[in-house]
Amino acid sequence: MKISNIVQRSMATAKGRRLQRSINNMKITVLCGLMTILVLRGTIGAGNFGTPAQDFEEIRAHLRSATREFHAVRVLNQVDEKTSPDMVNNDVTEELREDPLVTYSLGPKINDWDGQREKWMSENSLSLNLKGRPRVLLVTGSQPSSCDNAEGDNFLLKSIKNKLDYARLHNMEIFYNMAHLDQEMTGFWAKLPLIRRLMLTNPETEWIWWMDSDALFTDMSFEVPLEHYENFNLVLHGFDDKVYQQKLWTGLNTGSFLIRNCQWSLDLLDAWAPMGPRGIVRNQAGEMLSKSLTGRTNFEADDQSALVYLLITQRQEWAKKVMLENSYYLHGYWVDLVGKYEENMAKSHPGFGDDRWPFITHFVGCKPCLKNGGDYPVDTCFKQMERAFTFADNQILDVLGFRHRKLGSPRVVRVRDDSSHPLKLLRKSLDRVPAIA
Repeated sequence: MKISNIVQRSMATAKGRRLQRSINNMKITVLCGLMTILVLRGTIGAGNFGTPAQDFEEIRAHLRSATREFHAVRVLNQVDEKTSPDMVNNDVTEELREDPLVTYSLGPKINDWDGQREKWMSENSLSLNLKGRPRVLLVTGSQPSSCDNAEGDNFLLKSIKNKLDYARLHNMEIFYNMAHLDQEMTGFWAKLPLIRRLMLTNPETEWIWWMDSDALFTDMSFEVPLEHYENFNLVLHGFDDKVYQQKLWTGLNTGSFLIRNCQWSLDLLDAWAPMGPRGIVRNQAGEMLSKSLTGRTNFEADDQSALVYLLITQRQEWAKKVMLENSYYLHGYWVDLVGKYEENMAKSHPGFGDDRWPFITHFVGCKPCLKNGGDYPVDTCFKQMERAFTFADNQILDVLGFRHRKLGSPRVVRVRDDSSHPLKLLRKSLDRVPAIA
């Protein structure tokens, strides 16, 4: 009794109360430890061996594994951060560009491409021609991410549908790209590394035909007269006087052009590309181009201005193999064309590619993927893009016996009744081309 009273009196003091709390905390800690062991046994499968020592060994092994995984993930994240494209481009390459001796290159220098191609074609028993015409690869693409404007994605779908229709009718292959093959060459310049890579991986292809995603075929029957370009390696819409005399940066257009798969073209790409790396180089090149070319405001270097500059300053080396075509619309500025579609339909028919029925309508200045971007109101661009798409699509639907109710409308109407002799109607369809009519 005396001892019990002594303990009770000691516990009544402040020091005793602290001791009591410590004892209670120890009890709780032990209880939590036991609960943790039970949970771990259930989670990781411990308890299968039957002894506490073996259970604890299993738990320790699991904890060591978890620790290693944690450190591995942390290291991988650090490596990923250090080697991400943005970090590489913003840090390492910016530093390299400050060295004037470092010149950007699309890849290893190739000096004997014509010979390599000829040998490869011979070994593989392939011809440069397909059904009597040179092999053409139609190339286009869009950004890898979704558009800021949902309507922009819908337009891109229509744009590739339009190009697939044209390629099908004219026996051409098509390549659609959504990847940045070179993080340095973004924006205007993304086409250059892609074109070079496609040349090297498609040696049987004679022509690469680049076409921007905001350009549409609007004459589905017209065929580019490749036979006229036997002495040329690059064909663009443009005007000699505007390029060589006036030095206009808009004297030609690189939104739709054909480039021959040959050594000359690889050399041109090598000379063209060094103005393209984003950042310091592109900005400084833009300033130089704005001072050298007529009508160009000061913005970063673009591929079109760079090509004009190259043709002016190195005319003897490049110009004789460049055809600036204006007898038809290899590129047609949409502002000048979309308002005349009804007149085209009333007075003419597809197959001309010129003012009577424009071959390509290019929506320069419209940025369908941006919410509030571009040089023109977004609503205006989409309205006219829809008109251009339906203007072309009518030529495709005609063979099925349908047409859009009006330009710009997704609704279609029947334009002729079904026949028990449908093949007799094919020659009357607008989308039949001479080669397969």
